[in-house]
Amino acid sequence: MLMADPNGGVRLFSLRKGCLLSHRSYSRCVSNNPPTPAYPVAPDGITLDELMAYDTILVAMSGGKDSVACLLHLLSLGVPKEKLELWHHDIDGNEGSELMDWPVTRDYCKKLAEAFELPLYFSWKEGGFEGEMLRQDALTRPVRFEQPDGTIGKAGGTTGKLNTRRKFPQVTANLMTRWCSAYLKIDVCTSAINNQPRFRGQKTLLVTGERAQESSARAKYKVLEPHKSDLRNGKRYQRHVDQWRPVHKWTEQQVWAIFEAFKVNPHPCYRVGFSRCSCMPCIFGNADQWATVKKLDPARFEKLAGYEADFGVTLKRKVSLPVLAAKGKAYKMTQEEAEIAMSREYDEPIFVEEWKLPSGAYGESCGPI
Repeated sequence: MLMADPNGGVRLFSLRKGCLLSHRSYSRCVSNNPPTPAYPVAPDGITLDELMAYDTILVAMSGGKDSVACLLHLLSLGVPKEKLELWHHDIDGNEGSELMDWPVTRDYCKKLAEAFELPLYFSWKEGGFEGEMLRQDALTRPVRFEQPDGTIGKAGGTTGKLNTRRKFPQVTANLMTRWCSAYLKIDVCTSAINNQPRFRGQKTLLVTGERAQESSARAKYKVLEPHKSDLRNGKRYQRHVDQWRPVHKWTEQQVWAIFEAFKVNPHPCYRVGFSRCSCMPCIFGNADQWATVKKLDPARFEKLAGYEADFGVTLKRKVSLPVLAAKGKAYKMTQEEAEIAMSREYDEPIFVEEWKLPSGAYGESCGPI
């Protein structure tokens, strides 16, 4: 079970052995003796009996702290892994662009899924962020999504209006202007559900990690509601899909507490000073974060600055990236921490014996508004 630590954290204990579990015995313990959450749980959460009524539970897995916390919370409630699928939306697509995401993110998600013995499916918009940003007199590209039988589905990209972007998404709560979230994550997920017949005639729960503490806009989100793909009252066929935000009312402290309880190693971006695991060069980033991006990947930084000059529109409305980065100070990190974050392969353990709070915890959020 999860028990309070006298130093303010929580620990995962075996009820039968009365000792700290190693990561090797975690899977067996959870399946035979689900832990009882001792960290605060929102009063409007879903009970285990209600969760068991769903045929499939999809966990939107960015690799960031909030999405991982959702997974750990589900496991702590006793949800069997047979009901769970992890879904990761590749921001850069799968066609070779490496403009926005952390290089290590994809493999970190793979290793996390392997450690918990869960299936992981990738989905993406063809061309990713860069392809959509460079769209000129063209349709938005199709969505691709991995399926359990090993095939890759395809949807969209054949109808609509020809349009031109050629500018970065802007910092705003409006998802039409801040198009990256809508086009590369929200719509990709919806399309992947809509275009897989396996979700017809069953109850599906999509779990996402938005927290009210992140922004005033997210504070207004409902904890549980029908998802955009829901068709429970459809005439030709039914598709019951709900969306649940289990950590919506959690504080950041609660998020890190469940990481410590399960001894899960967080995404490497937190160890190089970032407090959010979004895109590496996130449009919300402040001067220090952009100075850090420039330090970690000068070539990528120069490419982004080049796009600003090409578009005649800056990523930030009032300042160019070179000027913004010059005003900041790169986060402190070791060479090893930098190399891990910038690697395409994640070779660190998912479970650690000695868990430490990463340097980016409780830092500058610079997130959604």
